[in-house]
Amino acid sequence: MATAMSLSERADALEHKMMDELNVHIVKSQLFKLADADMTFTSGAALQKAHPDWLMLMGDDPRLPKMPAKPTLQDYFKYRFGPAAHLLQSAKHALNKGMDEKVILACLLHDIGVIGFIRADHGYWGAQLVEPYVDEEVSWAIRTHQALRFYADESVGYDYPQSYITAFGQEYRPDPYIEEDYKRTRDHKWYMSGRQITVHDIYSFDPNVHVELEEFTDVIGRNFRQPEQGLGFDNSPVAHMWRAMIRPAKYL
Repeated sequence: MATAMSLSERADALEHKMMDELNVHIVKSQLFKLADADMTFTSGAALQKAHPDWLMLMGDDPRLPKMPAKPTLQDYFKYRFGPAAHLLQSAKHALNKGMDEKVILACLLHDIGVIGFIRADHGYWGAQLVEPYVDEEVSWAIRTHQALRFYADESVGYDYPQSYITAFGQEYRPDPYIEEDYKRTRDHKWYMSGRQITVHDIYSFDPNVHVELEEFTDVIGRNFRQPEQGLGFDNSPVAHMWRAMIRPAKYL
């Protein structure tokens, strides 16, 4: 029976087992369920009816590493972002090529949407996450790399990635909004900042290259405005997005 279960079913079974051990209701967001093509909705009342002595999870998730009271960007890299080797390699490549610190930081942060928040439209989400804390050029570059990566630029030696042909097929064409964003960026004063993310992106998938986040401590210190209250608690327009990464399974 167990061998016939799908990967998703096995993950759900493990999650239920963990909830049994914790005596707490841990609810996936509806967006997560939609990503599994699951249209069902389970109310809190229905869950509590099944286990009336359990509480809904409203604090820290005991399954995750505990975050500091005033988390910094480095804390998110350590405790919440997925494997960050790609970002570290990208930033290191930009550093080795003598890029401006704004470009180095943009390379370091360009995929935090993927490794910490959501994969779809990750460039837009990532730019929004960092917008209050970085120079406008940095967030602009992160946002526009979403579109620029699909278009070659011979002037900097950037070709359409072969990996995209493998992943999406020979006939794939970006959505119209991506095409429109690309056209808007072509004549922008910061075009090359966004383009440099794509350039250094393609050299950043080497499993044998190891880069430590501490190598960018000074770059982060000079170019990322860490809020005194901690990322997620500074009442910025995006604080709730950082808090969602601290407690992704919080019920409300």
